[in-house]
Amino acid sequence: MTFATLGQRKGSSFASVFGIAGVVAVFVGVLSIANGFRNAMTATGSPRNAVILRSGASSEMMSSLRRESGRIISDAPGIVMGENGPLASAELFVVISLPKISTGTDANVPLRGVGDAAFDVRDDIEIIEGRRFEPGKNEVIVGRAAAAEFAGLQLNDKFQVGPNEWTVVGTFTERGGISESEIWTDAKVLGPAYARDEYFQAAYVRLKDADTFDSFKDALTSDPRLRVKVTRQTDFYSEQSTGIYMMIVTLGALVATLMAIGAIFGALNTMFSAVAARTREIGTLRALGFNGLPVIISILIESILLALVGGSIGGGLAWWAFDGYQAATINWQTFSQVAFAFDVTPSLLIQGICYATLIGVVGGLFPAFRAARMPVTTALREI
Repeated sequence: MTFATLGQRKGSSFASVFGIAGVVAVFVGVLSIANGFRNAMTATGSPRNAVILRSGASSEMMSSLRRESGRIISDAPGIVMGENGPLASAELFVVISLPKISTGTDANVPLRGVGDAAFDVRDDIEIIEGRRFEPGKNEVIVGRAAAAEFAGLQLNDKFQVGPNEWTVVGTFTERGGISESEIWTDAKVLGPAYARDEYFQAAYVRLKDADTFDSFKDALTSDPRLRVKVTRQTDFYSEQSTGIYMMIVTLGALVATLMAIGAIFGALNTMFSAVAARTREIGTLRALGFNGLPVIISILIESILLALVGGSIGGGLAWWAFDGYQAATINWQTFSQVAFAFDVTPSLLIQGICYATLIGVVGGLFPAFRAARMPVTTALREI
């Protein structure tokens, strides 16, 4: 009977379905932003890599180490030896201003000074267009996400930063990681341009294996010549993403909750209308000897069915509109832009459908109990 009479309530049913679809689309869409940002921050990095900052610094922007500290770090036990020495990369990190392609407004972009060891420490860096920069020249390579988001970063483009003009000679990827939002150049050229010849912000090292991290950390933190903080690269990026991730999830949950309240009232209206339209059916069922439980189940099935349809539509719309959409947001740890892609995962779609089901249950529960308590005599008067 539930399915046979759905066609009699097309208007209210469609309103309920599309209201719930809107809630799920917003819910999944906002959480896909958080997923995409976290993926960009944590997609790369290896448990074999360690990041060394000044003690007490929470980001590279807040860190500063002298060159002699870099030499001490390179001599620490547990670092892999490459053809040209230890795989330890002392790196500069500055922020420059470039216009966004989409809006034309200026935004902060990370400019990182590295040496040859950086490409061995981060062995997932791949040049996809052009070539690496040549040491000693004002040349840069640009992450794929940065090239897509900011103007003037295409191959052979030139841009002015400080006293120097820089030429883009290559584009690189890092499996969708945060480095794709950066510009890289030779640290020995970047240092003098920013009067940082004797300083660097962070050191990245490749360890022989993940199990040597603790002994490596102990060797550096117990050295009286150093005041440093040592973190696994994977943990470092995860910590960097936590604040923004939680803010997006909290705001998304708040917006989705407010919209869900509206959708629940829409579902209540739909199901109260359904109860009113099915008074004769309910009276007939009660007169035949059915108790209130089958009536409650019947109303809830209709409400949940409408919610599942709405949730599926909303999830599909979110996947079509948001999955893979490129955007950028500020990383409050470094005050620079991070480019990332929205990520609508199967687990997010399942969460959205579960959210829709909850709306359907709440929206159908009160009308169901009202129908179950309807006196048989009242219902039969409608026949």
